Amino acid sequence: MAVPDQPTQKIIPSHLIAKKRSGLKIFALTAYDYPLARLVDEAGVDIILVGDSVGNVVLGYPDTTHVTISDMLHHLRAVVRAKPRAIVAVDMPIGSFSTAETAVRNALMFVQAGAEAVKMEGGKEIKEIIKAVVEAGVQVIGHIGFLPQRVQEEGGYRMKGKTPEEQQWLMESAKALVEAGVFAIVLELVPAHIAEAITHSVPIPTIGIGAGPHCDGQILVTHDLVGFTPWVKLRHVTPLAQVGQTIIDAIREWKRRFEGTSHT
Repeated sequence: MAVPDQPTQKIIPSHLIAKKRSGLKIFALTAYDYPLARLVDEAGVDIILVGDSVGNVVLGYPDTTHVTISDMLHHLRAVVRAKPRAIVAVDMPIGSFSTAETAVRNALMFVQAGAEAVKMEGGKEIKEIIKAVVEAGVQVIGHIGFLPQRVQEEGGYRMKGKTPEEQQWLMESAKALVEAGVFAIVLELVPAHIAEAITHSVPIPTIGIGAGPHCDGQILVTHDLVGFTPWVKLRHVTPLAQVGQTIIDAIREWKRRFEGTSHT
């Protein structure tokens, strides 16, 4: 099969499915504002996720469970103003898709604000809700494995898929999400061999975070990748830069230079 050229036009879900079929990796990163969206898009990612991780990364919350629809709309609109070539996806925050009616209403609100896809956490138990959103004309990314919106009931961050029961749930949920109409599935904190099995079993891309090297793509929090928040203990990534320290150093250098000038 011929390898398709990296599209120079706006990326759409079919490009990602073509990448999976051709064995090309898919890259997704988060952005929560206009400048970071421009930088991430310039680097050539396929998906920009306006993640509810904005809660703990930018807004100072302990986790994503405090994030509201208003928070997500505010940051989504900032990212959309960058007019990125990448697909702009947004997390539907906790409580925003508890019923099919609620999910459709809120998903359409995100689309009206500029989102090109929404991401919904959950497996086979939300199949019909996802199906309703897809039937309303909204592109959906699924998310199984560890679900950050359930961190409090889980008692912290932990790998999902270690037991036979969890493995069965993951496999059945991946199938259910495909049947519901999602165009990609995020696998978070899933053992590598389970992520590999899911990847081979579904016709749509899998995008891993803490799920080993066998997924069709990878997603990371950009702030983690570039070392923006050095006080945060990272789980999935070794920073490839130290942007936070660079900012501190620049400010200290500015202070040093100004203190050395004459004043009148």
